[in-house]
Amino acid sequence: MINFTKERLEELGRNFEGKTIAIIGDMMLDGYIWGDVNRISPEAPVPVVEVEKEFFRFGGAANCAYNILTLSGNPLPIGVIGNDSDGEIFASLMFESGINPEGIIKEDGRPTTSKFRVIADGQHVVRLDKESKSNIQKKTADEVLNLIRSKIDKIDAFILQDYNKGVLSKELINEIIAIANNNNKIITVDPKFHNFYEFKNVTVFKPNRKESEDALGMRIKTQEQILNAGNRLKEKLNPKYLLLTLGSEGIALFKDGEPEKTIPTKARNVADVSGAGDTVISTLTIALSAGATIEEATYLANYAAGIVCEEVGIIPIEKEKLFDKVLEANDE
Repeated sequence: MINFTKERLEELGRNFEGKTIAIIGDMMLDGYIWGDVNRISPEAPVPVVEVEKEFFRFGGAANCAYNILTLSGNPLPIGVIGNDSDGEIFASLMFESGINPEGIIKEDGRPTTSKFRVIADGQHVVRLDKESKSNIQKKTADEVLNLIRSKIDKIDAFILQDYNKGVLSKELINEIIAIANNNNKIITVDPKFHNFYEFKNVTVFKPNRKESEDALGMRIKTQEQILNAGNRLKEKLNPKYLLLTLGSEGIALFKDGEPEKTIPTKARNVADVSGAGDTVISTLTIALSAGATIEEATYLANYAAGIVCEEVGIIPIEKEKLFDKVLEANDE
């Protein structure tokens, strides 16, 4: 356990403010439709949901950007939406939140990645997805790279948030990592199965257990298997730090020249794990950019995930709440 003093937390809190974090990856729109079921449709044996309310939130890499905002940073989301009604809703969310929309590129013929959840009588009935998994067009990828190059001096760190929806192609991944490393920028990665082994030579590589099992073709259950998996990934990808997230078992931290460290989870009453991975990578990245050690950043990120898991739905972590909870825990 990391024991933070009040002074150290205040120092990090001040350093969080205004850090510019570029979040590159699959931007998503999350929609929620709530209602009641009182009858079965006469057209088919399915329930009729009488809609009471609907609302929209950021999903995917956009949720990372929102987390950076609520952690008092300056998010620069870079990704693609469609020229469609869902894209208009996404753009309105950006405007309402005050997030810089400069990096959001519209690509004709491509849908805005969206997930609509229908919830009736408190039960999740169905989810409707709209997406394309094909790679973005070359001209769109060039726009992404040109924007990064034009902003590189103002960017403190990069997050690559991959959901396998086509934004982060192999070529784009390699170009972004090269730009970041050539300019001595922090670069953290939340990967998915496709392109898993393209994320080489980054600051932090943060796969979860399932992604690592799929990539390595092995089970990761025992402590011996965790050590084996972490060391193999560290050797293959050469990140400065490897964080293997293990759900309720916490996070295993691997770094050169030191034994693996496991930081336990901080969730007390888990209500919903949705968005926890976004919270981890966002908190971790802004903490590193603020001068935290990898151990401090991992502890804060794990604690932040525990807080958001106590709430229903995808919500961002707020800096004041995070730091207050950490200080309370250190006083216990």
